Amino acid sequence: MADTIDLNADLGESFGVWRLGDDDAMLDVVTSANVACGFHAGDAATLAHTCRAAAARGVRIGAQVSYRDLAGFGRRFIDITPEELTADVIYQIGALQALAKVAGSVVSYVKPHGALYNTIVEHRAQARAVAEAVHAVDPALPVLGLAGSTFFTEAQRLGLRTVPEAFADRAYRPDGKLVSRRERHAVLSDVDEISDRVAAMVEYGRVTAVDGSTIPITVESICVHGDSPGAVHIANTVRARLAGDGVTLTPFC
Repeated sequence: MADTIDLNADLGESFGVWRLGDDDAMLDVVTSANVACGFHAGDAATLAHTCRAAAARGVRIGAQVSYRDLAGFGRRFIDITPEELTADVIYQIGALQALAKVAGSVVSYVKPHGALYNTIVEHRAQARAVAEAVHAVDPALPVLGLAGSTFFTEAQRLGLRTVPEAFADRAYRPDGKLVSRRERHAVLSDVDEISDRVAAMVEYGRVTAVDGSTIPITVESICVHGDSPGAVHIANTVRARLAGDGVTLTPFC
């Protein structure tokens, strides 16, 4: 059983008058914030506010980089060249670094979002492009992602620290990958089921897949999606369950 665990959430995803999630409430619960960088969600004022709120609470700020896909919320695959993707990721990290610095904090890690996250589990060219972008900005930046992914292989090749995460509110396939959001029951909402799953992930290193099989899982950080229905309640329940099991919630970096 792990003695400590990080709890992260995707934040800063509102855009203009369109409001998504409750960043301030989530920042009272999580230890790390994956902050959008403007390509899939988030405008400059929203990101500045989220960075200030995270800094005030001592929550680590991570750059949540994505495809340039505001209309699709970054959930659509884009057949972009590696050179373009590297430049886009560098651009996003740099923008959030400036906002975090003004807020009195720093960008502490990088996490891909949505379709990019899922694509680089196996797509070597794009995985290498993202890893090279992070390394070019700062070789000391850890990357958050899926254990065993091609992205982790490419990141480790460059000497980047890789931090495996598991998802509290997403269903898993038997091969350890996430069930597509296009399929039914891909996103979980029952808080009791979610807290039991997280406890099993952290204590036993396993999770039940959609076919009922038990699969191993490596986890240093638990993600609760900030845009999920009842996200704040889910995050609070997960945190309380872990604390009750004797697990200390602390940032991984």
